[in-house]
Order: sequence, then C-alpha cells, then structure tokens
Amino acid sequence: MAHVSFKSKEVDSVPRWSEYLTAEESSPSASASWRATSVDGPASGGQRHLQMEPVVQLSKVAEGLLAKMYRLNSILDYPDPNTHTFSDAFWKAGVMPNFPKICTTLSKKFPEHPNKLQLEKVDKFALDALNENAEGYMRNLEQWVMLLLDLLEFREQVLRLILDLSSTVITLLPHQNSLILHAFMDLICSFVRVNLFSDKIPRKMILQVYNILHIMLKGGRDWEFYNRLVQFVDSYDPPVKGLHEDLNFVSPRIGEVLEAVGPIIFLSTDTKKLRNEGFLSPFHPRYPDILTNSAHPMRAQDLANVTSYREWVLLGYLVCPDELLRVTSIDVAMVVLKENLVLPLFRDEYILLHENYQHYVLPKVLESKRMAKSGRTKQKESDMEYNIAKQVEKMLTEVHEQALVACDAIHHERRILLKQEVGRMVLFFTDQPSLLAPNIQMVFSALALAQCEVVWYFQHVGIASSKSTRGRTVDIDATDPTIGFILDGMGKLCCLVRKYIAAIKGYALSYLSSCAGRIRFLLGTPGMVALDLDATLKGLFQQVLHCLENIPKTQGENVPAITCDLTDLRKHWLSILMIVTSSRSSINIRHLEKATVSTGKEGLVSEGNAAYSWSRCVDELESQLSKHGSLKKLYFYHQHLTTVFRNTMFGPEGRPQHCCAWLGAACSFPECASAIIPEEVNKIGRDSISYVESLIESIMGGLEGLINILDAEGGFGSLEMQLSPEQAALRLNNATRVKAVPGLLAPGNESYPDNSSSVKMLEAAMQRLTSLCSVLNDMEPICVLNHVFVLREYMRDCIIGNFRRRFHNIIRTDNCLQRPSIIESLLRRHLSIIHLAEQHISMDLTEGIREVLLAESFTGLFSNLQVFDRPVETNGGGSAIEIICNWYIENIVRDASRTGVVFDATHNCFRSSQPIGGGYLAESFTDKRELKALVRLFGGYGIDRMDKMLKEHTSALLNCIDSALRSNRDALEGLAGSVNSGDRIERDANLKQIIDIETLADFCIQAGQAITFRELLVEAVGAVLEEKVPLIYSLLKGLTTQLPDEVPDKHEIIRLRRVASSVGVGDKHDAEWVHSILAEYNSANDNSWILLPYLCSAFMVSNMWSSAVYDVNTGGFSNNLHCLARCISAVVGGSEYTRIAKEQRMNSLSNGHTDELQEPELLSRASAESNIKSAMQLYVKLSAGIVLESWNNTSRPHIVPKLIFLDQLCELSPYLPRSTLEAHIPYTILRSIYHQLYGASQMASEQMDPSPRQSPLISLAHASPSARPNRPDTTPRSHTFESGYHSSSGSQHDGGYEADRRTGDRQLQSMRRSGPLDYGASRKAKFVEGSSSGSHGSGSLQRFAVSRSGPLSYK
Repeated sequence: MAHVSFKSKEVDSVPRWSEYLTAEESSPSASASWRATSVDGPASGGQRHLQMEPVVQLSKVAEGLLAKMYRLNSILDYPDPNTHTFSDAFWKAGVMPNFPKICTTLSKKFPEHPNKLQLEKVDKFALDALNENAEGYMRNLEQWVMLLLDLLEFREQVLRLILDLSSTVITLLPHQNSLILHAFMDLICSFVRVNLFSDKIPRKMILQVYNILHIMLKGGRDWEFYNRLVQFVDSYDPPVKGLHEDLNFVSPRIGEVLEAVGPIIFLSTDTKKLRNEGFLSPFHPRYPDILTNSAHPMRAQDLANVTSYREWVLLGYLVCPDELLRVTSIDVAMVVLKENLVLPLFRDEYILLHENYQHYVLPKVLESKRMAKSGRTKQKESDMEYNIAKQVEKMLTEVHEQALVACDAIHHERRILLKQEVGRMVLFFTDQPSLLAPNIQMVFSALALAQCEVVWYFQHVGIASSKSTRGRTVDIDATDPTIGFILDGMGKLCCLVRKYIAAIKGYALSYLSSCAGRIRFLLGTPGMVALDLDATLKGLFQQVLHCLENIPKTQGENVPAITCDLTDLRKHWLSILMIVTSSRSSINIRHLEKATVSTGKEGLVSEGNAAYSWSRCVDELESQLSKHGSLKKLYFYHQHLTTVFRNTMFGPEGRPQHCCAWLGAACSFPECASAIIPEEVNKIGRDSISYVESLIESIMGGLEGLINILDAEGGFGSLEMQLSPEQAALRLNNATRVKAVPGLLAPGNESYPDNSSSVKMLEAAMQRLTSLCSVLNDMEPICVLNHVFVLREYMRDCIIGNFRRRFHNIIRTDNCLQRPSIIESLLRRHLSIIHLAEQHISMDLTEGIREVLLAESFTGLFSNLQVFDRPVETNGGGSAIEIICNWYIENIVRDASRTGVVFDATHNCFRSSQPIGGGYLAESFTDKRELKALVRLFGGYGIDRMDKMLKEHTSALLNCIDSALRSNRDALEGLAGSVNSGDRIERDANLKQIIDIETLADFCIQAGQAITFRELLVEAVGAVLEEKVPLIYSLLKGLTTQLPDEVPDKHEIIRLRRVASSVGVGDKHDAEWVHSILAEYNSANDNSWILLPYLCSAFMVSNMWSSAVYDVNTGGFSNNLHCLARCISAVVGGSEYTRIAKEQRMNSLSNGHTDELQEPELLSRASAESNIKSAMQLYVKLSAGIVLESWNNTSRPHIVPKLIFLDQLCELSPYLPRSTLEAHIPYTILRSIYHQLYGASQMASEQMDPSPRQSPLISLAHASPSARPNRPDTTPRSHTFESGYHSSSGSQHDGGYEADRRTGDRQLQSMRRSGPLDYGASRKAKFVEGSSSGSHGSGSLQRFAVSRSGPLSYK
C-alpha cells in the first residue's frame, strides 16, 4: 500500500530539500559563493554569526515548489478552487477520483472532518467505488500530498530564517549592504509567491480526499499530519490573510527597504531624466566630449536591479499593508501600481494586482484610518496617521482606473526611450569597442530595463479588469513595432559583449589589481588600526588581499587564455559582510565605513563591494549576461510572440532585419525547464523548435513576399512598360488637343511628385529585401537543444523554391499556355531580383537557379550525345517541359482544341482561326522568336524531350501507314501494274479497292504537321546556337560536309548525323528524322514500303480535296494539305534510307563477313537519293496522271488545289527538280491559277485601301516586271522558310502574285517570291539535268517568261 511517512524526512535539515537542490548545484550564479560561505573558527565574544547558505537554498526550494505546483495546475487544466469550478479535463487527469459530487462536497465543507459530512447521502455509489479502489486513488494523490507537506515545512523554515535575519542584520540599505539585502528580499518574495500560487491548486480537495482514503484503509484513523495540514491550509485561506499574520513581525524592516529603493524606482520611471542626463548613454548628452559616464555610475548600476525593486514593492505592500502608512511609501506604491495590471507569480501565472489590493490592502488601511480617528494615540500623531491613511485610501481607489488608462502609454514611452538608447549604445560601442568594458555595468542596466519592458508587454497582452483570478483576455494588440527594435538591440548588445569578452575580462582584472592596493591602504589607516579587528576578520581581509594580489597580470599575455577562478575572493568577502552586518558582532559595517571614509576616497565596504561586482565580470560574465539579457521567460508567451512578430516585422514601421532577434530568443527557451520536472525538458524543447520553425516559415514567407512584390506588374514590371512609336504618337496627338481622351495620361505624368508613391514603394521593398538578406546571411546558427537552424540555408531554399513556384505559375495562364517570350521576360525579371539579393548573400544562388531550370528540363539523357550503361534517375523532374511539350503536341501538332491550326508557309509559323483556350493565337507560340525563347528557356534537354514526344507521335502515325501498306498490298501491286500497262480502268478499280484512304490521309497530314513543327524547332535551335555558341555551331556545320556517304553508316556516324540534324545543320532534315524514327522503332521491315508512292498517289481520289481551299495569305491550304506534301517527301525519303540500310546489313550477314565488298555505288548515299528521286518522280507522274485524266465536270472544282499541291511538293522536296512537274502539267495552267488567286486577293486589298499613298506596295505591284533587274540568287538556302526572308522582297516579286495581307504597313511582309512558293532556289540546280535555269530567275514572272526545261514557250 502506498503510504507517506513524514518521519522519514529530516524536518529541519538540508536533506529534506535534496530533491529541490540537485539541479542547483551546477548553476554558475552567485549562489555558488553563498553556498561555500561560512565563518571558520570561533567568533568574537562567542557569538554566532549570520549564515546565508540556508537563504539561498530555500530560494531554490521555492523555485522547485513553484515548478511542481505549475505542473499540477497544468495537469488539472487550471482549476478555480475558490469558486469550485472544475472542467472535464480536471476529472480525467488521473489525479483526483472521478467522482465530482463527493470531491466537490469535501472541498466546499473544508475544514469539517469527512466523517461528519454524511457522504453516503451525497453519492452512495461513488463512495462505494472510492472504497473499493482506495489504494489506487491514494497512490495517485501521494506525490501531491507530499507537496502540501513540503509547503508546510517550507513555511516554517522560511519564517524562522526571516525572523533570524531581521533580528540580526543591522542594516538593509541598497548602497551599504546590497548583497545581503537582495538575498533577504528574494527569499521573502519567493515565500510570498509560493503561498499566493498555492491558492491556484485544489489544496482542500487533495487533503480531504487523501484523508478519507486513509480512513478507509486504516480502519477509521486519520492521517498523522492531517490536523497540521488542515490548520495550515485554513490559515492560508486566502493566502494573503496568512501572509499578513506571518510577516507582521518583519513588516518594519520591509518598509525600510521599500522606502530605500524608492529613488531608483522614481528614476527608472522618469524617461525625460534618463534621456537628458544620459543614465543609459556612454557619453554625457550635454557634454559630448565626456565619453565615459562618470557622473552617476552607481545609479546607472542600480538600474539593473530596478526590476527586482518593483517586484519588492508590489509584493511587499501587499503582504505588509501597514507600511503604506509611511509618508514616502504612498508615492513609491502609486508609481509602481499605476504601471501594472497583474502581479506575476511564476512563469505565465499571475494574479490581478489591483483586485487583490482592493480586497486585502484597502481594508487594512481603512482599519488604520478608523483607529486613528478614534483617537487611541496622541492627537498630533493621530491626525498625521489619519491624513496618511486617507491619502492611501484615495490612492488605492483611484490608481486602478489610472492604471487601466495610462499603463500602456507609460510603458510605450519607456519602450521608445529604450529603443533609442539601446540603438545608440549599439552604434557607439560598435564604433568604440574599447569603451565597452568600462561601461559594462551600464550595458547590464540597459539590458535589464529592456528585458523588463519586453516581458511586461507580453505579460499584459490582452489583460483587462475582472474579478476572475485569471483575468479576462481580449484581442491581442500586436501592432507595436518597438518590441522588434528592443529585441534587436538586446541581441546586438549581447553579441558585442560576447565578442569583446576578452577586453571586458582584461579590464576587470586590471581593476581588481588596482583595487588590491586601495584595500591594503584602507586597512592600514589609523581608523582601521584603532578598531582592533579580531583574528577572524583580520584573516578574512588578508585572504581577500591575497586573492586580489595574486590575480594574473594582463600585460603582454593573451587575455582569453587566462583562466581565473575568483570564487574564493567572493566567498571571503561575503563572509566579512555576514560578520560586520550582524548585530552580534562587536565590529559592524558602520564602524568600517567611519574608519575609512575620512580618507576622502571610497570606504572599505564600497571598495569590497566593487571588487565583488567586477570579479563576476571575470569568471561569471556569461551568467550575468544571461540574468540581465536573457529572454527565456518569453517561452511562456511564445504564441503571443509569434503573433506580434508576424504583425510587426513586415509592417509599415517594422524592420525585417529584426527577425534574428526574435529567433535568437528561442535559444534560451530550454533554460526554463525545471530539473525537478523531467518531462518539461522535452516539452519545452519541442515547443521551442516549433516556435523557431514557425518564425522561420514567417520570415521566409516575408522574403518571398518582398521578392514577389518587386516581381509584380506594379514592381519591376512597371519599369518595363514602354510605348511603341505608334502609341507614343497617339498620346502626343491627344495631349495637344483641347479635349483629351479619357484614360490617356499626359506625357511626364509619371515624374510628378504626387505620382511617385510607386517608386517609393519599390525603393522601400528593395531596401527591406537587401537588408533582410544581409542579416540572415550574417546570422549565427540557432541552436535549440540538439537542433541547429542555419538561416542562410533556409534563405537559399526559400529563394530557390520561390523561383521554382514562380516558374510553374508563369508557364500557364488561366486557360492557356503562356507565350515563351513572355515566360522568358518574366523569368529574366525574377532573376534580376535574385541577383540583387545575391549581392548580399555569401552563397551562389545562380547555381541553384540553374539546378531548377535543369531539373524542370531534364527528363532523360540527351539523345545521340549522352550514352551511359546505367539509366539515369530523373527524380520526378521535367514537370515544366512536360507541360510545354504536351501543350504543343495537343494544340499545335494535333489541334485537339479544334481551333483551325494551319501552317503559314509565308511567315513560317502555324496560325489558328481563333485563340487557343481563350488565350493567344497559334502564331503567338510558333513563330521563330517564340521558339527561340523556348530553346533558351529549356535548352538542349527540353528540346530533346520535345523531339522525343514528336517522334512518339509520328511513330504511331507511321505505324498506321505501315498497316495500310500491308492491308492494301494487293490493290497497290495491281495499281503499279496498271500504271506500267497504261490501263486506266484497271487503275481506277485498284484505287477504289484501297481501304480507309480518308483516315490514312488525315494521319499523314498530322505527320506532316509534326514534321513541319519539328523543322521550325530545329531552325530555332540552330539560330540560338549560332548566336550563343558560334564556334560549336560552325564545327557541326563543317563536320556535316565531311561525313562519309556509306550506307549503312557506322553507329558514331549515325549519331553525328542526327546531332547535326537536330540543330539545323545540313539538308534533308525531314527524311533523316523519319529514317531515325523508323530505325529506332524498327519499322519498315518488309518490301511493302516500295509501294508507298502508289499509296500516296491514291490520296488524289480522296474526298479531302472537296474542303481544300488555297489561301494566298498563308501560302497553304485551309485543311493543312500542304503539310501532306512535306510528309510524303520525308516518309518516302526516310523509308528508302531505312530499306537500303537494312538490305546492306542483310547482304553483309549473308556474305559471312568476308572481305569481299559490294559495289562502291551500292554503299553510297547517292544511290539511296537516286532511288528516292525515282520514287518521288513516280509519285508525281502517277498523281498528275490521276488528276489530269479525271478532269470532268464533277471533279473540275477540285483540280485547282491538287495542281497547287503538286507544285508545292516539287518546291518542298529536296529530291524533286522543278522540271518534274513541268513534264506532266504545263505551267500555263499553273500561271493562270496563280493569276486568278492573287489577282482576286489584290482586288480585295485595293477595296480596303483605295489610297495608293497609304500602301506603296500597290503601285509597286503594278509595275512592269520586265523593268526590274534580274538579280540571280546565287546563295544556297534551306528548303524551309525563315520568318525573316521577306524583308527585301519588295523589289523582287511580281505584283500579280502578291497581295496586301491585312493592312498597308504589313504588305511588305506578305509578298511572295513566285506565287505561293519560291522558285528561284539554287538548291534545285543539282537535280535539273541538262539545264542551267536553276541559277536564274529569282522572280516568278521570269520563270514563266523563259522556259527552264520544258519544250514549250510560255511567253
């Protein structure tokens, strides 16, 4: 059975508190000196001297008791025992039995004995259940009953110690005996806080329930300490009443202390005096030449303790209300009460200050007022006491309202002062670090005041007046930017102290060395000799001198390497103080001061106290810095901290660079954990890490916001807005009119001061961005337990991640893809912002940006360039290029959205009749400028991915052609035979037997679109390469002319040809590409592909010609039939290359790999090209025959597109000379067709623009072609059309074949060289056998005026 034995513990000895003191042993604070302090040997007169070790120990015990009560309070979900309000979580916590009726009754009827309460009438079932499980319930309550016992014993020991101190210490003044004063008052405040906090735990319920459980288990006997605890709890119900009675004997001493600290409190509240007299400035404000603040160093040092003084006042007058009747106490109390609403107890627990003063202090004052009025004392004293009591009553009744109105303004003014003073201090000591050490006490004072203000702000956030013990919370006022400034200043001051810790240490050692001589001099003065010190004091003074004189010298040595432990010095000095401040000693502190003050210098006690203080700057500087500058208390307000941070850092008055201070506060959060509560370490650690992560998320979100603000259209985007000349002229014309057009601003409007807000916004955002990046880059890593946060890495990930998200966002608009040129422009703008930030960051962000772009482009190895045995992981990359490629394939190549995408041969791009997805027209994505931007964005990997997807799409279409060849082989063979025999009827019959000709034609048109788009892409790649890396481009260009003509090529030669083809180097790109597809997918494996020309000729009887309309503006057909011509040429050429390569491999295998070689002409590519030429000529011959022989009334409307189609085929195919079609179709027919088409177009344009002045090309079009000089085109060009070739075509083209496409200013761009195509390309010369016309006649009329190879004259 769980049973608590109080006898097992030593009541009056230290071992009872061993649990509370274990964690204290490692604390590097001044208590180490107190613990080691004792007076050895007999004291003078046989008197027992003061012992301070129990004082420090009991203060530590108080911390442990508060931590335990705090833990119990949180477990029980913060109950309210006074109103008996308990939540469901209270009963489910496992501490109290879950029987609310019985437990609440026991608490309400306290201190009545449980046996007298007739609990069976309250809840008989619960009482029986309590009896059955009494042992388990008792075990749950055991540790908390022990807590009550500890509170009881703590009270008894503290009261005995306070009585001993108050009756022994002769003086407790800050300027005489500050060390013992602080220990004494800290003990009293700890005692008061413990007892005030005990009212928040259900003491009555715990005691009563535990006793009834003990009665059930022990046969009706009460617990042995029950009666003592009942008396203790009852006497402290409420706690303030018990404190009044217990501390009544020490009340006068407390009143003296509070009066003595009043001047320092007044000084701390007088912001004007602090600022004007420079208490927190390293130089005098009225005398700037005086760099060290020597006017009032002790006052500046005392300001470091003003937080403790305020706490003494608040607690002291609450438990000793009679001391308010002193004359000077009213002002001291009013100043402190007016600036506070709550009285902090422990961590974030508090009681409402003014309500408690109203309930417990005011009645005492009224009682004193009645006693004075009754005249129990002398009349004069009675009147004075009555008047003072009346003033105190008035002050207490009015100060509450004053505090509600003025406390926030008071502290706000103080925060502004500290913001200015701490900021100046940081700047000064950064510039003059040598003055930091002499003014270190002033730095500690500034840190202490700043710490007090920050903690006060978060303690009072959301507090309002209420009778509830926990107060009523309101909305958080998180708009004060001064908090960030103060935190930042505190952080920088602490960094400066740590940076120059060696200098501070060296200065302190020098001071202590000089102090040794002064103390030795004072000990030898006549007054000290006359005192006749006893042996104990003499020995202690000699030990102090020994410690001071043996301090290592700093001259010529490395100060950081000096290790000096001055604990013994402090121990001996404290021993001296405990002797001379004791009333039992024959020599006290007043004797020492009088004996040494006559020298005109500091007295002996003052010198010793100064030496004690400076000694702590040698070996305890970090602990002092932690005491005054630590913000660990903010852990308990970290949720408010996060809210205020988010509302102020990026606010109008906030500074993003303050974020480091908000983060740095978390490093000290784990110090709040109490070793007596093991689970607190993990909880506080987790909360601290979560706080840091939350703040980092907010900081990075702010960083992204700044970048995005600059990247928005209202940011850098507004600087990119430029007017075209036409827009500028329009605005100038409208500005000169009397009545301006609404919506058009006058020139220079942007320069007016009233309109400069956007520029100011940009400047502010840029400044914030650069300063934030600089601060995050320079910030030291944040260490929270075993977690290390490196802000520089978070910043890099944030910028790179934001760039990745921005990249994905700008790729697409609402319903469509963004134009590549706009994507490139937006990315360049974003990169300029990143480069701006990169100047303030010591890392390479450009490398990260390249990694992102590579990751978004890379989906696999580069075809034909990178060959590895092991597959390369893509890690899910390439999402951006996948979006781009899929969109182009679906909307441009396949035209899945049915927007009427056709290839415009005039301008070398695809066009659509309506916007794609409600966005842009197809030409906005496929002209050369856009494709070049696409190449620059995604590089080789992205374009290679596009090529692979085009190959996959085209391969599926080629498989359809292969299937059609196999399924229609008999009909195609019959068609071939009929062509050879000239049997027209048999030919027509075989043509009708070919199945699915319409579907196959549609597939071939799609393949032609893919081939055409790939050709445009290749041209863009070549143009970008030639612009960016001209040496590599020229190398590939020269290499293609040196490649061998063997068939089949070696593997390395194949790779070289394909690489050259992919960048637009060489010719016959289409056939090479189709050849690579057939070879890669192992297609065209049988001889049925020989029949391909016959299958293609069957398209001439397809129904697709009925919907084919030739457009002179695009140089193509409305249903993209001109892409069919490119498909036929490429597929015939590619299949022939594949067939010959396969035959050569089979022949090589059949010969057994002997040394016998085939005929050289069979191994050359020239033979393959000759076969391709024959196949194409066969196709033209067969198709022309089908077209001309089917010329009847029903098919006559369709013959025009067919003839134009064959003409375009001869122009497009590199394997066909122009004489091929001339042998089958007279050019007189073609010339007549083109005259009709272009003449109609020209007449339509003349009706739209009747004035020749507005369209100079109209008159040019009517000029006689014979009057134009013949300018032969001797420069070979590609068989594809570049978008810029028309720039000089105005003087070369026949007006009959030209038309004004849309408006007069674009007629020059729409002129063609010879009807829809250019007939003057010199590349045709090599195919015209016996003719020299390939290098003549770059104009179209010259082609018709002089026959190139035909027997007829077309003059």
